[in-house]
Amino acid sequence: MTPTVRLSLNYCTEVVVFAVVGPPPLRWLGPAGSAALAASAGIVRWSVTAVTAWLPAMALVEPLHGLTFALLHLACMQMLSVVVPPALAATAQGIYGGIAVGTMTAIMTLVSGPLYGALGPRAFWVMALLCAAALPIAFAMRGISINVYGSNPIQPPP
Repeated sequence: MTPTVRLSLNYCTEVVVFAVVGPPPLRWLGPAGSAALAASAGIVRWSVTAVTAWLPAMALVEPLHGLTFALLHLACMQMLSVVVPPALAATAQGIYGGIAVGTMTAIMTLVSGPLYGALGPRAFWVMALLCAAALPIAFAMRGISINVYGSNPIQPPP
């Protein structure tokens, strides 16, 4: 799969998740469950990528990018909307987007080249490990969302 095809496929899956696929899991699972689902999809995606470059396998796991990025983004936005006072919502989103996402993207971009140079495709195991490390954080978010949503984290407050 060429980088251009992969990039186009990633953007398409993001749009589909943002517009169609993402809202139902967000309603059903809440932000914590959606973040855990995104991390789990990342584990699957990067694990497969670490062991094969077989086109059919890549075609099956590459769309998981929509879950690993877009669903996580939706979950984070929903979490921010309930834990941050409305007057600080724009500031919180700016910090999340600019510092959290931007900084981590920059760091991972700088690290990924040398890592891949040293390990080859096995470097994707590091990405799978990072996704696995995110699972406890997602589960910790469940306590926050239960406190915010009450006993049923699926239904947001009115």
